[in-house]
Amino acid sequence: VQLQASGGGLVEPGESLRLSCVASGLTLDYFAIGWFRRVPGKGREGVSCLRNDENEVYADSVKGRFTISRDNSKNTAYLQMSRLKPEDTGIYYCATEPFGNCGSDYDLREGNFRSWGPGTQVTVSS
Repeated sequence: VQLQASGGGLVEPGESLRLSCVASGLTLDYFAIGWFRRVPGKGREGVSCLRNDENEVYADSVKGRFTISRDNSKNTAYLQMSRLKPEDTGIYYCATEPFGNCGSDYDLREGNFRSWGPGTQVTVSS
């Protein structure tokens, strides 16, 4: 399993970014997808996860601003980030877990995901 996140960059507060996570070596249909971030001075925290088109979870800090999605035909997951804030700055990682759950905050923990890709840097600054 290989995951490759991309789409990070430097943006100003209030702007948007869309992160992509391309998966290879697996059929994404059967996997839960998670997005996590490591912010300066903190450990890695859960941002959002998606099990299928009906089950998705968001951290309170990003609710209403971020949207997780997937395109199984492209084996790709996305994280649309809008109204970005400086505190969203960090390294963003995508992760997968076969037949994983994503129904509550409990499921949005890094220990629940076994496969990880290298991160992509997001910097929000004026």
